[in-house]
Amino acid sequence: MSTYPLLETIDSPADLRRLDRSQLRDVARELRAFLIGSVAQTGGHLSSNLGTVELTVALHYVFDTPEDRIVWDVGHQTYAHKILTGRRAAMSRLRQWEGPSGFPRRQESAYDTFGTAHSSTSVSAALGMARAAKLQGESRHVVAVIGDGAMSAGMAFEALNNAQGTDVLVILNDNEMSISEPVGAINNYLAKILSGRLYNTVRRGGKEVLAKLPTPVHDLAKRWEEHMKGMLLPGTLFEELGFNYIGPIDGHDLDTLTRTLANVRDLAGPQFLHVVTRKGYGYPKAEDDPIAYHGVTKFDPAVGIVAKPPARPAYNQVFGDWLCDMAARDPRIVGITPAMREGSGLVRFSQEFPDRYFDVGIAEQHAVTFAAGRTIAAARRTGGNQ
Repeated sequence: MSTYPLLETIDSPADLRRLDRSQLRDVARELRAFLIGSVAQTGGHLSSNLGTVELTVALHYVFDTPEDRIVWDVGHQTYAHKILTGRRAAMSRLRQWEGPSGFPRRQESAYDTFGTAHSSTSVSAALGMARAAKLQGESRHVVAVIGDGAMSAGMAFEALNNAQGTDVLVILNDNEMSISEPVGAINNYLAKILSGRLYNTVRRGGKEVLAKLPTPVHDLAKRWEEHMKGMLLPGTLFEELGFNYIGPIDGHDLDTLTRTLANVRDLAGPQFLHVVTRKGYGYPKAEDDPIAYHGVTKFDPAVGIVAKPPARPAYNQVFGDWLCDMAARDPRIVGITPAMREGSGLVRFSQEFPDRYFDVGIAEQHAVTFAAGRTIAAARRTGGNQ
């Protein structure tokens, strides 16, 4: 008997869409088990991919990919996407010669709509695709999936600010929150209401009526709507940017995901869906330590990662230790990192010099300019000119 009886029948999203909605939960279960076994043999990104299994299944089930475009941000969350789009057998050669890339790659598949080399680019790319489709008279949906970390970059907000008048769906994959009661049944219900055709028809009709009323009445009603929605939902910022905010919803609830996505798909204008997921979901060891299981080498899933002392210290450890030694001697030294404390070797620095450590999020151009501003200010204070 096959270990993956449903998954092995899916060689493209068209196969997935032929299944009954009630079968999707079993597809996700098999897909997650396949991912754990596959990555354990090849190494790669694990916890981020386990967290997006249900979202990936729902997206390919609801949207007509590859005609509809899905743009994945960062890209290390796309293993499930690759498996469902005809590359299941090739996953045994992941990140190897002539095997699948660990990131979306346009040359690899028509389903990889945008090659990802850096985070925070998905919304810009999706907007470009949506504008192009409109100019060419093509009817297609465009979806950008962006993580909460990538949303800290200015580029993401520059794109959000430019989305008015575009039929695009931005999905915020928020995996920093846990699924608590306020993000459970009541919010799933609200999301279904807010993404439904009836609510949005009434909303548009209400705007048309209010537009004919005197300005003070119109402004009062608009403020009331924003106030009431802001009390219930954390989407006021995105509403101000011109998006219809929906969520947050449980990103591991396939029924809610598919129904909400089906509703949102038929709405005009920029839509923003807030989905809450958990890194490492479905594999307790990765759930307990998603950072350790973010990028893994080969391991035994039953045992988990077995830490081995490195034969010699890594470069970032040597750099981090050196920086701490220098900072202890010179109080002018600070550490600035764009959301890469572990990768840049600044963990020890952040602990020993918390007042001189700055994590500015995934925002390199801000990090560089911030550093320049601080250096100029420090130089002026000491009488220097550089």
